[in-house]
Amino acid sequence: MASAKSKLYPSAAAALQGLIADGQTLAVGGFGLCGIPEALIAALRDSGVRNLTVISNNAGVDGFGLGLLLETRQIRKMISSYVGENKEFERQYLAGELELEFNPQGTLAERLRAGGAGIPAFYTATGYGTVVAEGKETREFDGRMYVLETALKADVSLVKAWKADHAGNLVFRKTARNFNPVCAMAGKVCVAEVEQLVEIGEIDPDQVHLPGIYVDRLVLNPHPEKRIEQRTVRQSEGN
Repeated sequence: MASAKSKLYPSAAAALQGLIADGQTLAVGGFGLCGIPEALIAALRDSGVRNLTVISNNAGVDGFGLGLLLETRQIRKMISSYVGENKEFERQYLAGELELEFNPQGTLAERLRAGGAGIPAFYTATGYGTVVAEGKETREFDGRMYVLETALKADVSLVKAWKADHAGNLVFRKTARNFNPVCAMAGKVCVAEVEQLVEIGEIDPDQVHLPGIYVDRLVLNPHPEKRIEQRTVRQSEGN
């Protein structure tokens, strides 16, 4: 258990203990393989929970990130934007073994933000006139048509930050800031995996990207793997 002062837990498995169960909805941060809570995902796999609905911008890759949970068939449904890097995801979806709710990327981010802000739904022009709008309410504003999108909420959020203090105030680095903050806000309970942990007061308040009020538990992972999703190199001259 964490101390009265700190939200830190000794391991990813300990941080998930008592929080996760079959059939839950999870919001998992990350953008591609950048800023994914890899230790928490591995602990989630080892827990054996099943029939999960996972809200995440992407689905990891084969053998890493959320791809681990797809391999073990622990995910029942994905609510995502981009899933093109995972062959097992493709196989399961085309075989009818995995449910999928596609979202435009900005719409997914706003649905998560709305869930954290207590906004039940919002109108957006994105997706009008496409399959994205099928079965959804539409409305005209100032001569333009919009689609009603509902907020997303999760039972548990798993996010990754660069730095935290013991109160759970988080600082993200670069691309990791894209989806992690809104995923954290959308969850009833949030567990954050961090690379650095400092004392309360050591983070300049102006540098806090997500206040600790949104974070319930912390786990330290100072040496994440940080895989490269698509490695591109320049060919040598003459080739």
